[in-house]
Amino acid sequence: MARNPAATMDGKTTPDGSAPDDRAAEERESWGNYLRFLALVVLAVLAFRSFVFSPFTIPSESMLPRLMVGDYLVAAKWPYGYSRLSLPFEAPLISGRVFARLPERGDPVIFKHPSDGTDYVKRVIGLPGDTVAVRGGRVILNGRMLERAPLALLAVRISANTACHGRAQEIEREGTRACIYPVATETLPSGRSYPVIDLGPTPQDDFGPVTVPEGRLFVMGDNRDNSMDSRFPDLPGGGVGLVSTDLLVGRASMVLWSTDGSAEWAKPLTWFTAARWNRIGTIL
Repeated sequence: MARNPAATMDGKTTPDGSAPDDRAAEERESWGNYLRFLALVVLAVLAFRSFVFSPFTIPSESMLPRLMVGDYLVAAKWPYGYSRLSLPFEAPLISGRVFARLPERGDPVIFKHPSDGTDYVKRVIGLPGDTVAVRGGRVILNGRMLERAPLALLAVRISANTACHGRAQEIEREGTRACIYPVATETLPSGRSYPVIDLGPTPQDDFGPVTVPEGRLFVMGDNRDNSMDSRFPDLPGGGVGLVSTDLLVGRASMVLWSTDGSAEWAKPLTWFTAARWNRIGTIL
């Protein structure tokens, strides 16, 4: 009598006709393939986050009007090279900075605060060798005052994420409260321009001059009267002084998502009504 090839020594088979040992081996191989695939996905995500793009949130209004509290943006990681700060958990796998490059004047850069390690975003105004001063709120770069042209007033709706700071005027119109900001376009000698807010005279409107040393950057917030930047000494939770290029993390690139802070997890509809749809996709 012919013997069933799928039978075991004791004559037992699995429901599909295969031997139990063969079935167990197939299951182990299947789990092994799944775990290898999962490991590759994790490695791909970590590599992408470390060397291509990484997400960041905006915690303050120092970069109004271009960036707002509640913006979720991505930063390009490659423009200035890589260091341990590029890696998740700042893993000490890279010594120094490789493929290092200086930012361009006008770049919105993300960097680690020199004292407390918090992520900050500011705009590069001065590079090594530049002399920077501020007089009456106007930036003077290498002896030349930057051009500034007024724009239309900006109304920013007050929400859970946004309030009026300093001397910003608050208005109410048709049941909606908003902050009114005077906005101007500031233009660098290269021709690159960006919007800035200046609410009037403040102590930080007169600063310097200071010459930026090698390996350092002079950075400023676009909301000039509400920004702790290179005009202030490096203190935890405060100013940043002249920022070391070793602290660069990336260049702010695009707003992926923006919310006014009114969303509630228990109410899915508010996830959409809280979105600032006009800001999503904004190139920085």
